[in-house]
Amino acid sequence: MNDYASNPFPYGDLALGDSFAARRSERAALAAAMRDGEDVVVIGRRRLGRSSLIWNAAQAVAPDGVLVVHVNLMTTPSKERLAAALVDAIEEIGGAAPLDLGFNARTAEVDVLLERLLRLPGEMGAERGRRVALIVDEFQQVAEIDPGLPDLMRSVFQRQAEVSHVYSGCKPLAMERIFGDGGEPFWRSANPIELGPIEPAAFAPFVAERFAATGKRVAAGAIAALLELTGGHPYATQQLCSFLWQRTGAGEEATTAELELALTDVLRSEHTHFLLLWEGCSPNQRLVIEALAREPGRPFRAEYRRRHDLGPATNVQRALKSLEQREIAVGEGGAYRLAEPFLAEWLV
Repeated sequence: MNDYASNPFPYGDLALGDSFAARRSERAALAAAMRDGEDVVVIGRRRLGRSSLIWNAAQAVAPDGVLVVHVNLMTTPSKERLAAALVDAIEEIGGAAPLDLGFNARTAEVDVLLERLLRLPGEMGAERGRRVALIVDEFQQVAEIDPGLPDLMRSVFQRQAEVSHVYSGCKPLAMERIFGDGGEPFWRSANPIELGPIEPAAFAPFVAERFAATGKRVAAGAIAALLELTGGHPYATQQLCSFLWQRTGAGEEATTAELELALTDVLRSEHTHFLLLWEGCSPNQRLVIEALAREPGRPFRAEYRRRHDLGPATNVQRALKSLEQREIAVGEGGAYRLAEPFLAEWLV
């Protein structure tokens, strides 16, 4: 069924260029902030396209001469590791590390080194007459590295008017606390961009265009059914589209028949992941997962618990707390749903 055209629906890796789906207004807003030296906080749960958005914006500002420095706090569990990552990132844009990392790493020395490295991108930009975008990924980890690190960073960043600081995080509650709590050093210091699922009206044309670009077609009914299955979740949509594209021959049209086969392919590919997830849950957590698979909603309400034999509200609360921490369930305003779009289909 396959031809030699490249699959136009990447998932798992960054979606760049033509593979980037739908978030044109967010990309434009972020790129404008990078050009203007504004600070932005990008909040989005895993697999919602947060990294792809940021790197597409970075690509958009590259022709304008914006220097992009990127560090990921998830891979820097100590201040020493963060300093080393900053040295590497600065060298990538043609800078030079000002200090030798082979020193006796007493706390005071590490803080002095970090402050110098955090100042350096702004100094480089000023010397070259260019804007700088400093991307700090997984920023919710900042206080985990060291409780004093947010104060140190903020003391440097608030004097860098020529630098756009882009703070990216996958834990909404943690990020909201960092930027929304009046007692935190980063309180109201950045404009928010919050990512959720993509609306079908924006996603549907993208799906049709990507099929057409590789000499294939997809029926409108198949697109609608696909987006209903994924709920506009970017990773899940790209994944299901990828398998649907593979099921569609060159010059042919994908229909709901091919979509059913593609869904089976996805569930087969995710089986080990879902099985490990399921085996890692307690019996009470499994009951809640099954209930949310049948009916996303408000599990604390008595009628919901009766419909799904969930037992006392305290049991549900404990289960949901763990499921949220493991990013299996997502809650907002008392309503909950499964974070994995295909988990409900796998449980059937």
